[in-house]
Amino acid sequence: MGIYNKFAFGAALVAASFSSSLIAADNKHVAITQIVEHPALDSVRQGVQDVLAESGFKAGENLEWEYQSAQGNPTTAAQIAKKFAGNNPDVIVAIATPSAQAMVASARNSNIIFSAVTDPVGAKLVAAWDKPSPKVTGVSDLTPVDKHMELTKQIVPDAAKVGVIYNPGEANSVSLVELVKKHAPSQGMEVVEAASPKSADVQTAMRSLVGKVDVVYLPTDNTVISALEGVIKIAEQTDIPVIAADTDSVKRGAIAALGFNYYDVGRQTGAMVVEVLNGKAPGELPVQGVEKTELYLNLPAAEAMGATIPEALLGQAKETIE
Repeated sequence: MGIYNKFAFGAALVAASFSSSLIAADNKHVAITQIVEHPALDSVRQGVQDVLAESGFKAGENLEWEYQSAQGNPTTAAQIAKKFAGNNPDVIVAIATPSAQAMVASARNSNIIFSAVTDPVGAKLVAAWDKPSPKVTGVSDLTPVDKHMELTKQIVPDAAKVGVIYNPGEANSVSLVELVKKHAPSQGMEVVEAASPKSADVQTAMRSLVGKVDVVYLPTDNTVISALEGVIKIAEQTDIPVIAADTDSVKRGAIAALGFNYYDVGRQTGAMVVEVLNGKAPGELPVQGVEKTELYLNLPAAEAMGATIPEALLGQAKETIE
């Protein structure tokens, strides 16, 4: 998640390499990529690296650590995948669905551990959670959309229509929107969709919802979250409360989120990487989900958008911005 099309294609590859000039033959090589730079995905990457270091795999000592960001460009993600496939690292870590799909398509002979992928089966990364591909497995961040709809109704009890902004080109987002359609009616809400294929379209999508919805729900969509500030600005101008799926968005202006600590997701991913570096095949490791959720609240954001957070929720929050 970051800013799509911010840089020209030729400058879109951003690499950070921490490797020793003399890499011994028995040292390990981990290549990691993410679709875009965003606090949640950056936290995943840091969690992976920290677990590797704690397990004895230290960048610049006995680990060649290679990182590249696609800067939100799927074409660049495919180029990175081909480069990594040619380098043949011991493990490739792909963060977020577009990067994972690019890796699985191009690096067929490499060990791939994906992370922060909402629907690995729907994205065709694995056949089933308990039957990963021989070379591919990882950690899913499938969010509890049913609980998100409950939270939305608690904060905006009179809401009859909930708007959802998403990129229809992201497989994970399409899966999440289907879940929103499934669970919103049980809370008495009708779903109004607003498509945003690019981050530059996000504000236009948000404006299209003004006057049509009572609240906006933002799934863990890389395109939309990269342009969150534009959504928040319009929400404050029009008194439309914004509820998010990821907790980092609360710090950036959303009213509330019930989500994961993405650093913990990264640590969970890193533990799988360590197992593969120590000799296990990805196919031996079932796909994992994240069970622990945390509630984050932003009181100034609620006031700016004309919403009131119930006292009951205040007592449940892990973090409240005041």
